[in-house]
Amino acid sequence: MATFCSPGKENKQSGGETCPKKTSTKRLPTDKLAINEDDEKMTEHVAVKNFREYLRIPSVQPNVNYDGCVDFLKRQAKALDLPVRVFVPTPAKPVVIITWLGLEPSLPSLLLNSHMDVVPVFPEKWTHDPFGAEKDANGNIYARGAQDMKCVGIQYIEAVRRLKESGVRLRRTIHMSFVPDEEIGGEDGMGKWVLTDDFRSLNVGCALDEGMASVDETYLLFYGERSIWQVHIHCQGTPGHGSLLLPETAGEKMRRVVDAFMDLRATEKKKLETNPKLTIGDVTTINLTRVKGGVQNNVVPPELVVGFDCRLSPTTDLQSFEKWILDVCEKAGKGVYPEFQQKQNAKALTRLDKTNPYWVVFKKECDKLGLKLREAIFPGGTDSRFVRDLGIPAFGFSPMNKTPVLLHDHDEFLSESTFLTGLDIYTKLIPALANS
Repeated sequence: MATFCSPGKENKQSGGETCPKKTSTKRLPTDKLAINEDDEKMTEHVAVKNFREYLRIPSVQPNVNYDGCVDFLKRQAKALDLPVRVFVPTPAKPVVIITWLGLEPSLPSLLLNSHMDVVPVFPEKWTHDPFGAEKDANGNIYARGAQDMKCVGIQYIEAVRRLKESGVRLRRTIHMSFVPDEEIGGEDGMGKWVLTDDFRSLNVGCALDEGMASVDETYLLFYGERSIWQVHIHCQGTPGHGSLLLPETAGEKMRRVVDAFMDLRATEKKKLETNPKLTIGDVTTINLTRVKGGVQNNVVPPELVVGFDCRLSPTTDLQSFEKWILDVCEKAGKGVYPEFQQKQNAKALTRLDKTNPYWVVFKKECDKLGLKLREAIFPGGTDSRFVRDLGIPAFGFSPMNKTPVLLHDHDEFLSESTFLTGLDIYTKLIPALANS
């Protein structure tokens, strides 16, 4: 078991076999039981045991040390008798790739992607050790990353383990990728990797990546996401003594900027509230997140800076939105200008119709399993956008229904039963896509 750490501390495949028409998902004895580390009198599914071990690795932002994750994944690959390699697109930010060669390796491959890093925690706000992977009497497993998204990474591994042990062979090659950096934007992880010959050599035809929990019986399926824009608006004005009524102060200019952004926010909020067909991912969200400036209470500052987090819907014209920001600055007065911290273009969407054969297979298999899908635009940002930008269809799917949404929250947890149900789903879904 890894020591608790606060944030910031540091087969060869034969090519002549015939692809089976049906996939056996019978669990072998080796896939059923393992000794629970917390109580030798209890038994625990080996997939759950591995899930908890992965959660105990504190791969927490910022300044992540990925060595523990890499070593763990190498051990998993060895147990699967599959080749594993590590590609480093950015120093100290490795990508781990485990490959299961298909019967027809010339076909476009299936990429099963997940990220290794997790967001920081406030241990005093947790009722359990955030890196202890403790399981309560109800079977809930508490840890940072339980939902976002170490669960999915282990489900990929365990689904492949189950398929291999059942003697299944698949047409397409499967690559399981475990990437860094996602929780801080992914630019140095997936963002750089997809631009390399290493990624191109995988010949990816379709990708699966993270989704989100759903509180009801439906399963969320994300086919796109919003573009994240983060901007600091610098407001320069007349400085002086706090006892005077100076003209065109930084505060006055900042008020004009804030009013304009909040008016647009109100418009988008009303749009969401009055149209029941829309989800949060279908509208643009704007939030004031930072204000800085000033030296002391009786001095009018020469500059104030206000920061906004903007998540732009796929229907938003990015050039028009940038022009709107520039117009707001111009109207606010002289010396007001934007400093963009982030300007994503995530407008590429995965088609959910018969023109996308991967979607046809995905939907058909989910229907066979009786899963109620709810298609949506992801409200935040994921590594899927880098793949979609290349024209590769990507589905954001984390099979967690009837589960509170706790990613990035205190006491993040996932129930053992929900985790194992998700494993069952992937054991059907992966071969369906790989044999298409």
